[in-house]
Amino acid sequence: MNRLAEPFALKSLSLKNRIVMAPMCQYSVDAKDGTPNEWHYIHYVTRAVGGTGLIIMEMTDIEPDGRITERCLGLWSDEQIPAYRRIISEVHRQGAKIGIQIAHAGRKAEETEELVAPSAIAFSDAYRTPRALTTDEVKAMVVKFREAARRAVEAGVDTIELHAAHGYLIHQFQSPVTNRREDEYGQDRALFGVEVIQAVKSVMPADMPLIVRISAAEFSEGGYKVEEGIEIFRRYQAAGADIFHVSSGGEAPVTPANRPAIYAGYQVPLARAVKDALAVPVIAVGLLDEPKLANTTIAHGNADLVAVARGMLRDPYWALHAIQAVAAKGSTEAAAFLPQQYQRGY
Repeated sequence: MNRLAEPFALKSLSLKNRIVMAPMCQYSVDAKDGTPNEWHYIHYVTRAVGGTGLIIMEMTDIEPDGRITERCLGLWSDEQIPAYRRIISEVHRQGAKIGIQIAHAGRKAEETEELVAPSAIAFSDAYRTPRALTTDEVKAMVVKFREAARRAVEAGVDTIELHAAHGYLIHQFQSPVTNRREDEYGQDRALFGVEVIQAVKSVMPADMPLIVRISAAEFSEGGYKVEEGIEIFRRYQAAGADIFHVSSGGEAPVTPANRPAIYAGYQVPLARAVKDALAVPVIAVGLLDEPKLANTTIAHGNADLVAVARGMLRDPYWALHAIQAVAAKGSTEAAAFLPQQYQRGY
């Protein structure tokens, strides 16, 4: 069966197929003002034309100092909303749905004036040591997440994804590697993520699902394993997370001693573990750009959706080509996702 071509629906989010474009930083904001430009417009709209069911815009930061680089996207001002709305409107016109990944880089920011994190621990010798946020500053950060989400809703997104993976700020709070605080946010490492989720949900339409991207397991000495991670994610689910986008690692530099085996689909078992433990829809990601592997991941019940990143950098029409590759000989399934202008090419 061509499971990639099947529709998916949760609350108000209705997708024409099960293919997700994973968020990928473009580092292309030439004006350094956080506002998307023509590159972003072409980048996202092209993938909508290419048949993708759900596009998740790249890591978009809640304040200027939360960016990885000065050329990253941001959503800290109402003045930025129209540029996002223009992209979102055209993606919709091309038949796809679109979300946005809201985040803060924390100690992994590279060009910010002031580096902040849960604790004053540098990511590596190549990074500056951050200043530990005060308790009041942590609470203010929750408000900044909420306001970025409000702006995303005003821009017309179909869903919001919170970035709680890959060693960025929410992940930094949930990890024993990076959170050595003595206040309430150190005593309960899930608390910051819970409060961010609750704040973001407060400004989202009640029927709009919230996605949380997670590192289901860490790979450094002292990091959490998937079983402990699931207990944190259970708290996130209770706070309002509707879908988990399951990745791993990023909390510290990878060394030969802690490097995981990396192969096509290597993170799928983590997605299945989260799905089984929490009975929640999950997005699997991680070298899933071989169409039959992506299809099998869904067919075997390991995930509800599959996300492709590098494959869509190489091929904006990956979704169309994948559905066509999996389809039975003589099938016209791919035609349902083709723009009329392109149908004679298939």
